[in-house]
Amino acid sequence: MKFRELGSSGLKVSTLGLGCMGMSFGYGPPKDKQEMIQLIRKAVELGVNFFDTAEVYGPFLNEELVGDALYPFKGEVVIATKFGFAPDERGRWTQLNSRPEHIKKAVEGSLKRLKIDCIDLLFQHRVDPQVPIEDVAGAVKELIQEGKVKHFGLSEAGVKTIQRAHTIQPVTALQSEYSLWWREPEEEIIPTLEKLGIGFVPFSPLGKGFLTGKITEETTFNPTDFRNDVPRFSENARKANMALVNHLEMIANAHQATPAQIALAWLLEQKPWIIPIPGTTKLHRLEENINATNIKLSQSELIDIERSMKDLHIMGNRYPESAQKMIDR
Repeated sequence: MKFRELGSSGLKVSTLGLGCMGMSFGYGPPKDKQEMIQLIRKAVELGVNFFDTAEVYGPFLNEELVGDALYPFKGEVVIATKFGFAPDERGRWTQLNSRPEHIKKAVEGSLKRLKIDCIDLLFQHRVDPQVPIEDVAGAVKELIQEGKVKHFGLSEAGVKTIQRAHTIQPVTALQSEYSLWWREPEEEIIPTLEKLGIGFVPFSPLGKGFLTGKITEETTFNPTDFRNDVPRFSENARKANMALVNHLEMIANAHQATPAQIALAWLLEQKPWIIPIPGTTKLHRLEENINATNIKLSQSELIDIERSMKDLHIMGNRYPESAQKMIDR
């Protein structure tokens, strides 16, 4: 496994990280904890040193899992977690809260659950319109000065928010969705990150599983799987969007690879400071994703992908309306 630097921060991580959310949250019931601990430790054995979690995943379950799994590797791995959500009066973690006092309380909880003394990379999970980003960055800056956090990150933040935060506390990385079926970051976000020396950590680099080619219009999801509510995963959208997967399969065949590996290889070709964090709960998928780092797409293949994308229309929004409103512009 090779390493990449997140922007100009000096923080070096494995070319691929591991998104741990789906082990505890989002894609159906939580998976067996001991099995997931073994999977995370296998990732370390295979060269992955960058792991992503958040307090809201569960809530708390995923941080506890990651903390238990990576405790033997304390100081050898980079752990990213996130603050920014809080429970409402009914106990649902659906409201934003990035007030400085809440950030500091959240960090104390994350440190305990992760069994660490300092968080390597702390992301604001979603921009809170009720709290100036300068106050958020200032609170994280204080935590860095106290030795409880090393690096500051933002998630799904717009250009102006990134710029304003960066003036208070340098932003190490932005974590937002980016893949062959969601390329909006190329318009303004990626040029801004390059100018400011900020790394990019794309989540859902495999389109929430769609770019693996294993999801079809006939696929059914567990009732607790959030994709049931995502417009892009409606039956009609899946049928229409298979054209992209079919094209990836053609390129994959030439490399004796899979569509997922081509999708990841394409992402890695975009910028040297992009570090995708595909998630999985299966060992063979983990190995498949890691092997994508050995695939080199030719210039003609990259041009071919660009040409084909111009003729494809991806159907469906990537979030339900309630979640779409939390995306900072």
